Amino acid sequence: MIGIVDYNMGNLASVKNAFKKVGVKAEVVSRAEELKKYDKLFFPGVGAFGDAVAHLKETGLDKAMKDFIKTGKYVLGVCLGMQLLFEKGYEFGEHEGLGIIPGEVVKFDKAKIGEHKIPHMGWNKMFFKGQSVLFEGLKDPYLYFVHSYHAVCDEKYVIGTTVYGYEFVSAVNKDNVFGFQPHPEKSHNAGLKVIENFAKL
Repeated sequence: MIGIVDYNMGNLASVKNAFKKVGVKAEVVSRAEELKKYDKLFFPGVGAFGDAVAHLKETGLDKAMKDFIKTGKYVLGVCLGMQLLFEKGYEFGEHEGLGIIPGEVVKFDKAKIGEHKIPHMGWNKMFFKGQSVLFEGLKDPYLYFVHSYHAVCDEKYVIGTTVYGYEFVSAVNKDNVFGFQPHPEKSHNAGLKVIENFAKL
């Protein structure tokens, strides 16, 4: 059973529907004490980094997430959910993240993206860096992005990058934790394949 973590940051119906499409049972969970009953966690999110951290702390989901990860069970953070896995974010101030993956989340550099607009929104290609079970059956797919901030971290955690004016980190992995900047639930067949691969772990 896969738990879809609900921390009031986005519509989860499309995520649940994506799991259903690949024949995997998943349910929304919002109570910290209930996370431990799941085999894997899908950690989605749309919105502001600081607001998300505040809600996670208020509900105890921050500690519950860390405890879950310590068990060795798999976690996939998507979009804001990926960004929250890092140590720090700079959206509307400086905010402490979950600190699962060393690194920080910064805004796209206007001086480097040229004529591109912020947010980065729409379809773009992900280039794989090395092997990952998440990418089985895929090769440099086009995926759907909506974000103004991106992760900066040591290349040893990077399993995918994307170019938007400059190359940025779009997928990461540290032990049993994965992060994915685009929305697989909105990325048609390629995104569904990522979800299916995660479910098979």
